[in-house]
Amino acid sequence: MCELLGMSANVPTDICFSFSGLVQRGGGTGPHKDGWGITFYEGLGCRTFKDPLPSIDSPIARLVQDYPIKSCAVVSHIRQANRGRVALENTHPFTRELWGRHWTFAHNGQLRGYRTLQTGNFRPVGQTDSEQAFCWLLARLAERYPHTPRHWPSVFRYIDELADTLRQKGIFNMLLSDGCYVIVAMQNILD
Repeated sequence: MCELLGMSANVPTDICFSFSGLVQRGGGTGPHKDGWGITFYEGLGCRTFKDPLPSIDSPIARLVQDYPIKSCAVVSHIRQANRGRVALENTHPFTRELWGRHWTFAHNGQLRGYRTLQTGNFRPVGQTDSEQAFCWLLARLAERYPHTPRHWPSVFRYIDELADTLRQKGIFNMLLSDGCYVIVAMQNILD
């Protein structure tokens, strides 16, 4: 399965040390050789680097390791492909706009029956179960909250319900961020 790395900090911080460890898992000390990606939030914008090469061999990963970007929210992923070919469009994290914010998503797991998930206006570009789940999740959020929500605790509870629905289709662990919050949904490892 893929591996996730996220960071939420109250002051802009670099993630160079932790990211360097994750890079090693991408074809060096681990089997996750099917691509990698990282998104840094900076103010209202986000900066994403992705590569379908193993992170251990990626010049882009070396650039990120040597470039101490300061961020309060980071989502990173190394891929061990099980749905969709090894290609840039299937490399996490995925980003879409909702409520005037960039939302970023990375998934660890494998889902069955994911093609039945209705994604509304959020269309997958690649062929992964992960991107389909992300688009479905955003479509459900947009449907429930047509305008930017004011009460975020209810949004978090709803996201938790949506994650539970996806867990019924298999293994579902995710990192989800809008730059203000990093939301983690992890499946109990004893399940």
